[in-house]
Amino acid sequence: MSQNGRRDDDKQRARTEGMSGERRMRVLLAEDDPTSRKVMGIMLERRNFDVEAASDGCEAVEKWNAGGFDVVLMDVQMPRLDGFRATGLIRELEKERGGHTPIIAMTAHAMRGDEELCLAAGMDSYVSKPIDFARLMERIGQVLVAEGK
Repeated sequence: MSQNGRRDDDKQRARTEGMSGERRMRVLLAEDDPTSRKVMGIMLERRNFDVEAASDGCEAVEKWNAGGFDVVLMDVQMPRLDGFRATGLIRELEKERGGHTPIIAMTAHAMRGDEELCLAAGMDSYVSKPIDFARLMERIGQVLVAEGK
């Protein structure tokens, strides 16, 4: 590994470590609504998560591909590439290189069968909008525990 690569790794580790020296969980927040993205980002950061945001599905896949996320919060309806297709691309990339990143669907669709559609698309969990933050935190905890994190 090059000296620059090592410095970049050290910088990344420093950004994701809390005051206690424990590594903070990294969340990729894929949400096209700027207000929702900002509010959720602030709330997650207050819970000691390191948050990186994406405004559409293409950007979400690109950022996920750069690596290092513990969980993805994926809006189902986004421009350029919706959450279902973005999840499919992430799952295909995981097949090629191994690993699994939990993906939690966030959607205004709260009809019977919508959760099953999200799970069938490769998402690990589901929360409906408007987001109940306590419920979201519960779902994040569940998928992280299931992954052994």
